[in-house]
Amino acid sequence: MRRANSTMRRLLAIGAASAVAVGLAACSGGGGGSDENTVVWSTWGTPEELTRFEEFNAQFMERHPDIKVELQPVASYGDYHSKLLAQLTSGTAPDVFYIGDDKIGQFVDAKVLMPLADLMESDASQTKPDDFFPGLFGAAEQDGEYYAAPNDSNPDVLWYDKQALAAAGITEDPATLAENGEWTTEKYLEMNDKLAAAGLVGSMFWNYWATHYSWISSQGGTAYDDSGAFVGNADATTVGAVDTLGEYFQDGTFVVADTMPEGAGADSVFVTHQAGFFSQGRYTIGTVTSAGEQDSYDIVRWPTPDGQAAPTGVATSYLAINGKTKATDAAFTFWTEFLSAEGQVFRLQGGGNAVPSIKGADEVVLEDGYPAHAQTFLDMRDIGFEDYAAEAVVPGLSTDVSDLFLKLYEGKADAQGTLDAVGDLVAEKSGE
Repeated sequence: MRRANSTMRRLLAIGAASAVAVGLAACSGGGGGSDENTVVWSTWGTPEELTRFEEFNAQFMERHPDIKVELQPVASYGDYHSKLLAQLTSGTAPDVFYIGDDKIGQFVDAKVLMPLADLMESDASQTKPDDFFPGLFGAAEQDGEYYAAPNDSNPDVLWYDKQALAAAGITEDPATLAENGEWTTEKYLEMNDKLAAAGLVGSMFWNYWATHYSWISSQGGTAYDDSGAFVGNADATTVGAVDTLGEYFQDGTFVVADTMPEGAGADSVFVTHQAGFFSQGRYTIGTVTSAGEQDSYDIVRWPTPDGQAAPTGVATSYLAINGKTKATDAAFTFWTEFLSAEGQVFRLQGGGNAVPSIKGADEVVLEDGYPAHAQTFLDMRDIGFEDYAAEAVVPGLSTDVSDLFLKLYEGKADAQGTLDAVGDLVAEKSGE
């Protein structure tokens, strides 16, 4: 599932975030299918994704002729959660539905999702908790209970353009450096400096949690401690890392993809060889392939001070079951088969746009041998992390934190002030 960019997230947060925690807590009724053998499920997605989902539905019903499955698609991520909120409030919500990673904590906190731990451990399950990569559950796991599971994932790798690097006089290959343990922060920033000197964009990033927290983590910093408290403003390594991040945005070497002008957006800039690096997921294969430029691109993990791999952000979306569904058994059968290794292979094969979230399905990432270092997707997923639960459970908090980082990138704040403001905001919004 392609990650919605942070502009979509901001629109969603403005329209519905504050209502989620309040509105869902008051909802009642069931919804979904008309009987215990009908499963209605909902998601957002591109036409291509929705076609694949309908194909999955058809095969599922062939295997289970006693169960009817109906898909209720919503075209836009920006409209999706507000519509789901209205359905949950009115008791007409689907039996099974996707939830974005920036919203999952709020839906869990509202207690409208079916607890799944016992079902996942049952004989009927094709998706045991241990089958999933643990860093991907994020706020979907609470006190040992699971309220949803990641349907797939997208590590934010650094895509790079060999033509742009060559134009800047860069002869070393980032992926080769990474394989040799030499992909250091110093080397990465040196390449960005050369790109900027050549009149090119160094790196493009979306302004959302995975950008700032991936940078902090890859540079050895700590944003949140094990108790869930924000400590980044008191950690010297984190402050130093964020200071460097801010400097590179402020001088234009790094660019915020969200704010690029219409007609000259990040995708366009990248496929016309005007930028060296672009932080995105596996869905970028479609972008470079449709432009006929795929041979120019490869991927690499985020750089680190010592050149060794470090955990970075992995965007996901989740599949949950309505806590008031009338079709518990049928809904779980659909849920577990959709998320199973077999289900993920079916959905993601043939140049799919995401990385499996479950063990046993990695073949879909490596099947076409593209990009050359496709294994990087899997390696980053294996050690990566989802958005911090402390932010994911508070409506709009993750977006508000990103707004504070945007001020840093625009030169309106410094690193220490930004992190202090984040700490104060987290404490205020979480009631600490």
